[in-house]
Amino acid sequence: MQLDLSTVETGTLVFFGTLLFAFLIALFIAVAAFAALVLVGLGRLSWLVTAGVLLGLVRCINTGWDLLLHHAAAVELPGDFPGELIGQSSPSTGTYPRVALRDS
Repeated sequence: MQLDLSTVETGTLVFFGTLLFAFLIALFIAVAAFAALVLVGLGRLSWLVTAGVLLGLVRCINTGWDLLLHHAAAVELPGDFPGELIGQSSPSTGTYPRVALRDS
């Protein structure tokens, strides 16, 4: 059986052509919207991963610094100020405690 479009009226062809064109436009818009949602989702995922890595790095640095400070506070310096206690007021200022500075 042959498809003969010569017997179909012009108005009917225009109507179905318009429906086909509208379907193609709707399909294009749906694909574009889906692609935009995928790109936004990937951008959000990459942002969350990057922020998590940076936050973990900052926490690691802070923990290391805290451990270093606690270790440095536990170290006693032998013979820096013989006969004097750390925190005793200095005779030159009268109010400020004497501080032991290393390699300054």
